[in-house]
Amino acid sequence: MNVAVCADVGSTYTKVAVVDLDGGGLLAAASAPTTVDSDVLHGLDAAVAAATARLPVGDAPWYVCSSAGGGLRLAVVGYEPLVTAQAGRRVGLSAGANVVHVAAGRLGAADVAALRSARPDVVLLVGGTDGGDAETLTHNATRLAKARWRVPVVLAGNADARDDLHALLAAGQVPVTVADNVLPRIGVLAPSSARAAIREVFLRHVIGGKRLSRGTRFARLVRAATPDAVLTGVEVLADGLGGDLAVVDVGGATTDVYSVLTPDERATGPGREVAGTLWRARTVEGDLGMRWSAPGVVRAAVEERLLTAADAGELTAAADARAADPGFLPTDDGQRAVDARIAALAATVALRRHARGAATGERAGRDLRDVRLLVGSGGVLRHAAGDVAAGVLGAVLTDHAGGWPLPRAARPVVDVDYVLAAGGLLAADHPTAARALLHRMEGRAPR
Repeated sequence: MNVAVCADVGSTYTKVAVVDLDGGGLLAAASAPTTVDSDVLHGLDAAVAAATARLPVGDAPWYVCSSAGGGLRLAVVGYEPLVTAQAGRRVGLSAGANVVHVAAGRLGAADVAALRSARPDVVLLVGGTDGGDAETLTHNATRLAKARWRVPVVLAGNADARDDLHALLAAGQVPVTVADNVLPRIGVLAPSSARAAIREVFLRHVIGGKRLSRGTRFARLVRAATPDAVLTGVEVLADGLGGDLAVVDVGGATTDVYSVLTPDERATGPGREVAGTLWRARTVEGDLGMRWSAPGVVRAAVEERLLTAADAGELTAAADARAADPGFLPTDDGQRAVDARIAALAATVALRRHARGAATGERAGRDLRDVRLLVGSGGVLRHAAGDVAAGVLGAVLTDHAGGWPLPRAARPVVDVDYVLAAGGLLAADHPTAARALLHRMEGRAPR
């Protein structure tokens, strides 16, 4: 059989999909707990064995993405906070990173100490448009080289200084990868090269460095950080749809939102963003989740006036209990109803924040009004009854109280079979199969 085994090694569960490369069909799927405490290969192999128990897959290729061990932690060091540092932050999010620190301007001793304390896996060093100012970028590169910095650096600033600064960092024994400038001109955001470089560093340095597995097999299998693979899947889905779409992924610790918008006059007009507009974007809400971050959902919902103080009191105890027991699974209708309530609030708040552009620093926010397809993802939606999933996404689609540019007439679907990550993993090598796999998801409306 001409198949591929696609797997996402998550922080809690490892999900596997077996895909027909000729027709793009999903042949089998399974999951198993991620075995972070021992060796993640144990959970991965168990999930693959369950998915392929009745399939003669032989030596089919494996495509694996991972967010285990905290995923990819990235710090951004830029020229100044409103332009290059903000551009770098947007690019880091699009590359599937959890942006844990942003610094701007000339680094001093205290700034380097703060950078170290953030414990990034990768530093994205940016600054200056091509042919513009290179002084701050040069200062920061020099500072890192003299500080005996050993965390990998992606250098994606002023192209005119690139070669000299690459040599300087390498001479200081800083692991450095060069990429094109993320902001080559004012108002022009170019994420592709830096995104690819961050992916390369993630695969070469980060996966092995997290010691998630003994030996080198896991590092050889992983091809991307999970959010990077999912965003690629979202991009493929949007290209096939031919219009705007959004995805809200409600997880245990975070709620991620992805959106693909059609470029308009904001790309070139006088009102364009100085730091550029990322038309294919992702945001991460670290205080919104079903388990570890459940209390944050309640607090955020009160701040957004989605909950009254009385309602919050009723939910707070349940949210605290879920945070104390991340492995909690609902066993009755009452517990499932509470989970659905938390999920609806997390999705609604996350979409509001995404539309405002607060997490990406976009002055005008992200206009989601023309979104044609709203995809819900995450275990709470995949495993819920259809009316529960419909209720969660319905809460998002009927949320107009905030006045933000949210979807007006989007069709809700659920990634029941968890194919967004698989489609993203297959996109480069098997684009036709990836498109066909993702196209099938468009009909999975919650009922």
